[in-house]
Amino acid sequence: MAKTIVGLEVTEESVRAAEITLGRKPQLVTYGEVPLPPDAARDSEVLDVGSVAVALRQLWTGARFKSRNVVLGVASRRILVREYTTQAMRPDLMREALPYQVQDLLPVPASQSVLDFYPLSQEGDQVSGLLVAAVSENIEQIVETLSRVKVRVRAVDLTAFGLARVSARLTGPDEVVSTVFVGDHTTQFAVSRGGVPLFVRLLPIDVATSAGRRQTAQTVEANEPALAYANSNVEVAMRTRGASRAASSPGVADLAARLRSTLAFYASRPAAQPVTRMFVTGAGAAADGVLTALNSVIDVPIQVVSVDDIITTSSAPAGELGLNLVGTVGIALGEVGR
Repeated sequence: MAKTIVGLEVTEESVRAAEITLGRKPQLVTYGEVPLPPDAARDSEVLDVGSVAVALRQLWTGARFKSRNVVLGVASRRILVREYTTQAMRPDLMREALPYQVQDLLPVPASQSVLDFYPLSQEGDQVSGLLVAAVSENIEQIVETLSRVKVRVRAVDLTAFGLARVSARLTGPDEVVSTVFVGDHTTQFAVSRGGVPLFVRLLPIDVATSAGRRQTAQTVEANEPALAYANSNVEVAMRTRGASRAASSPGVADLAARLRSTLAFYASRPAAQPVTRMFVTGAGAAADGVLTALNSVIDVPIQVVSVDDIITTSSAPAGELGLNLVGTVGIALGEVGR
């Protein structure tokens, strides 16, 4: 069997993962999702190590992942992503210089941050790209939790970069598109061309109502163990949260307005190329009224994307899990060809 890698995300609602092959034509081998109890985690932050570790053990056992090497996707609203220009230099020198250069831009000391710079263009001796900064304590907590269940973190990636990556599987190499992942609490927005992220924003927006979230928790409790997984021999039908999900009008209106203004802000930037399409995914895309609201304010075609639209699989997950796994697979795709 071809070598594989697992993309993994820890969200407020669940831990989910997708295993793909690393060949020239990646395939989705297996996938899984296990719900978390309330207050066990926030988006990309572990609050209760014991509960998350238990869920991870269930996830690996239920989905029967072959690999214990993972790419960890992070998407916390506490992560800073902004455009940044600096002097061009070798990558090793850049890593050494970056903490001193960007200290004034960070909400915490550089010594307490994990920094990355994604170069996009160079003019003379100046290079421009995307600066990414996360709180190191949060990343270390997840890595430590994974080590408890003997899962090894091979790389850490911004989930929005994974969204940009999967867009390349849906477009031509020169088409500029936006990809939106609508989560319960955080919406990720990425503009990309040929899979390369040009612009990224993480938007703190609650889409599901508190009543919907309470009903979701009651549904999970009533159906324990409410986990979903698939492999070559067995598939467990997912008890989707879609049946109990409700969308608040203020939340949906806020989502539509924020995405419209974010798209307009990108378009106002010097040399910004027009966005031709918007791909929408994530469980929030299935919430009542979301697509109607987006279509009413976004003036480019909108397409809902599920995981079987971007990768070959013998047993495609349905419902919300199929939407949520788009970003998870995108994270793993970053290891293909390396």
